[in-house]
Amino acid sequence: MKAIKDSVHDHIPICELAADLLETPELQRLRHIKQLSTVRLVYPSANHTRFEHSLGVYYLAREACSLLDVEGQRAKAVRAAALLHDVGHGPYGHQTEGIIERRLGKHHDEVDDLLGEGRLADVLESHGLDPEEVAGLVAGEGKLGQLVAGELDVDRMDYLVRDAHHTGVPYGTIDHSRLLAALQFRDDRLVLSEGNVQTAEGTLVARALMNATVYRHHVSRIAGAMLERAGERLLDSTDLDATQFARMTDDRLLAALRDCEATADAARRLEHRDLHKRAAWAKLDAVPEEVVTAERERVRRFERDIAEVADVSHDDVLVDTPGEPSMPETSTRVVVDGEVRRLADESPLVEGLRAAGRAQWRLGVYAPEEKIPEVGAAAERVLGVEVE
Repeated sequence: MKAIKDSVHDHIPICELAADLLETPELQRLRHIKQLSTVRLVYPSANHTRFEHSLGVYYLAREACSLLDVEGQRAKAVRAAALLHDVGHGPYGHQTEGIIERRLGKHHDEVDDLLGEGRLADVLESHGLDPEEVAGLVAGEGKLGQLVAGELDVDRMDYLVRDAHHTGVPYGTIDHSRLLAALQFRDDRLVLSEGNVQTAEGTLVARALMNATVYRHHVSRIAGAMLERAGERLLDSTDLDATQFARMTDDRLLAALRDCEATADAARRLEHRDLHKRAAWAKLDAVPEEVVTAERERVRRFERDIAEVADVSHDDVLVDTPGEPSMPETSTRVVVDGEVRRLADESPLVEGLRAAGRAQWRLGVYAPEEKIPEVGAAAERVLGVEVE
């Protein structure tokens, strides 16, 4: 059996199925998509890719199946789904996800079409696997799908540890070995065994701290907003279709943005880290509810109104509202006194972390540095926010 040296999990044993899947263009494409997208403009060492993350998820799924006594073709299907769980991502990962969902009407974990034909289907079928079943596992369907996409999935276990390792930020360093050992099924529901409330709390705290310091860093949010807007403009200004866009890599998207007159300046800014600045930065309790919950079209109207009041180009204003704060991990199930209970009902930390998430929440309005004063004043007037 082959093994691949990994920066997080050391040597990862590679079964014949995984070896064959790794040779497909669909998985090789992930070598050219950075795991943390625009976060690397903040943390220079965060250059790891979705390819290595997929290997890590495969490794943890393999370990989980062994510990849970999942064997044979069932284990093989879980390993395949773990390795393939990110093949549906577009360039820059989550930063272009909204564009792809709006244009194609599908989420990145809806991979039936990618697995249903071509090389991936051939490999899966040659190993006795049903591509449709594997696609269902990627989407988190069924008992075993929870291992790949759920509250206690191996995807989250790997990315927290891997992102912490590559950014140099210690907060995401969870005890994934303990998590794996604590997994069990109760009535086909994946839960943590007795005595593991603190194990679940550790993961929750790690996620909350990584959100604050890494995933939602304001520089990354600004760059992400600029990238998303440029991607939309690229599709509106060229004959590139959304399916082709979704199959791009990071470098190909940046090249396409460079070559399009409507997006060339945005490409230059992203490439040289000449980013917009914060014209407005407001706490949750200083933002009207209708702004917090605004859908995309209304956000675009806000931008046009702010640009008109500020007397600047519409392209110079970006409104970034993260939506209402949420912590889905609080619904993790743990066994307490022999009963399966929600972490939110057992941990006093949950309410504090929810409060911290709300305190950290910010609405952002971004503009070129030289236009900050007028855009900031216009944002306060149009949105009715109290700016820090």
